Amino acid sequence: MLRQVAEGVLVHESEFMQSNAIVVRGETGVLLVDAGILDSEMVALANDLRELGQPVTAGFSTHPHWDHLLWHASLGEAPRYGTARCAAAIHARLSDPAWKDFIPTLIPPDIVEQVPLDLLGLISGLPAGATHIPWDGPEVRIIEHQAHAPGHAALLIEESGVLVAGDMLSDILIPMLDLRGSADPVGDYLSALRLLEDAARDVDVVIPGHGATGAADQVSARIAQDRAYVQALRDGDAPDDPRLGPSAYGRDFLPGVHERQLEALATK
Repeated sequence: MLRQVAEGVLVHESEFMQSNAIVVRGETGVLLVDAGILDSEMVALANDLRELGQPVTAGFSTHPHWDHLLWHASLGEAPRYGTARCAAAIHARLSDPAWKDFIPTLIPPDIVEQVPLDLLGLISGLPAGATHIPWDGPEVRIIEHQAHAPGHAALLIEESGVLVAGDMLSDILIPMLDLRGSADPVGDYLSALRLLEDAARDVDVVIPGHGATGAADQVSARIAQDRAYVQALRDGDAPDDPRLGPSAYGRDFLPGVHERQLEALATK
């Protein structure tokens, strides 16, 4: 079900990890960011857009992780974009003949049969350094950084006062660093947070890749919380972070993620 979070911006939340697909209304249709997870959800989203008379005219993936690269035939054949680095990363993966065996191992077994993989990652890389998504709707500024994944992009929809954060600024997930691909995962993450802080000065809404949409008064708080967690990781301290608490959303797996990050940084 689509929910409006700002003028011209709607969100569809998946059952899987509260993943957010973002719809931005344009002149002749919509921009669809991180299209969704389950087959049935994307079909329902396509039906909702059809009822609104709003075809998908462009797609965008915020970063090259499987859950942000999915698509469904019912959404149409609009051009799908990502940053140059994002596209290069997924194209390298898809060039491996074994990718269809590997990607399903990343997906929880209870939903793997419900995740359509045929159109995964079929995105075009925008020119290196591109600052806006090419489409006929309101300007959507690209804020590229290297936190969490190569070529990760946040998106700023200034007309609507919306920051699409990708896999950052979540109220339910701790920051997850790019421990394999980055030579300086902590530095990259802190640099990205500074970029988001600058971009978010006049933002009314932040939409994370996973979790609840945040209002203006929560944007700076989420940035501060993510920064405090990453700094604690860097310093080897125990973070005072409610997302790691015994009643938190990710209590069954996030403490393990945190410990693995600590161990990995200790060896860098």
